[in-house]
Amino acid sequence: MAKRHSSHIPLSEALSEFIQENKLQKGMDRVNARDAWANLMGNGVNNYTTSVELKNETLYVSLSSSVLREELSLGKTKIIKMINEELGKELVKKLVLR
Repeated sequence: MAKRHSSHIPLSEALSEFIQENKLQKGMDRVNARDAWANLMGNGVNNYTTSVELKNETLYVSLSSSVLREELSLGKTKIIKMINEELGKELVKKLVLR
């Protein structure tokens, strides 16, 4: 069980400590990557997105439109850069569009 602090600490600090102690960072990164994709791509792309999954340093995105997949593949490096900026850390190194 987590240790108790006798002084008051901010909620964000308490949550980050909880995440670190319980080794939940990988799961949080997966959720954050999925949210970053949805925020950056907007409704047009999200309507054709069937799944977004982060494994290791690779973001796998399944799309139902082959035309959209081809269009997005032209800007992979820009998408990776935008997602990493949204996440605030260098989390995604490779993007795979399926």
